[in-house]
Amino acid sequence: MIVIADGGSTKTNWCLINEAGRKIHFNTEGYNPYFASTEYIEKSLRKNLPSHVEPEKLNEVYYYGAGCSTDVNKKIVADAMQSVFVNAKVSIDHDLLASCRALLGDEPGFAAILGTGTNTCFYDGKEITLNIDSLGYFLGDEGSGSYIGKRVLADYMKGFMPKNLSKHFFNVFGLTNEDIFDAIYNKPLPNRFCASFSKFLYDYKAEFPDYTRNVVETAFVAFFENLVIHYPNYKDYLLNCVGSVGYNFRDILSYTADRYEMGVGKIIRSPIDDLVDYHLKK
Repeated sequence: MIVIADGGSTKTNWCLINEAGRKIHFNTEGYNPYFASTEYIEKSLRKNLPSHVEPEKLNEVYYYGAGCSTDVNKKIVADAMQSVFVNAKVSIDHDLLASCRALLGDEPGFAAILGTGTNTCFYDGKEITLNIDSLGYFLGDEGSGSYIGKRVLADYMKGFMPKNLSKHFFNVFGLTNEDIFDAIYNKPLPNRFCASFSKFLYDYKAEFPDYTRNVVETAFVAFFENLVIHYPNYKDYLLNCVGSVGYNFRDILSYTADRYEMGVGKIIRSPIDDLVDYHLKK
């Protein structure tokens, strides 16, 4: 049996392929090694793997994860996986490569992630050939859920959010400014906390279209200005994108891409199905 996983900072999508070739999907939380230790990942896996998944019976594990771009970070995740899937050959790669394989297969092109965080690259059909670092939650991640969520939180805390939307926000979350400061500065996974509020914006998109469009379009303009336009001849490529933020706001993303004279290719919420197909073909 083999299992293939696409792990973001918030959620990991898994697909187990059993001896009969049946695909079994399940989810756990995300395991970004910039925010989660080996011990944390191991404990979470042992707690959250479904009862029908028998870790000791797996032969191969292919895990693609946010933050798994360096040898040090890959080892954090690999050690946790190997301790849980004791008899499996464990392979750890970056989630950006998973996105490339899901979006482009063996074809060259431009691929992006717009989920909890942001990433972009050129792909030659086998490997990533150019990647401009998005610099993560503190310094970049333009266009991501955490980037949009920080704007939503700031507008709420400063009183810039439309009054009725601000009332909805308090009714849904019941957060004071002190609660938000505590979550961001004192509690673990602040990127995930901030990103969660991009969904709130999506939920009220129809009721507050002008505010939503302003926040999201500003984030996507920043995504293009700080990342996309710095790729050589970017206008010659289609924008292929994976992630909940890119997918949920794909109308605004497509509009923004058109402003920068870039065509739009494939936009999907999750790469897992296409990624599994890629591995099965191989």
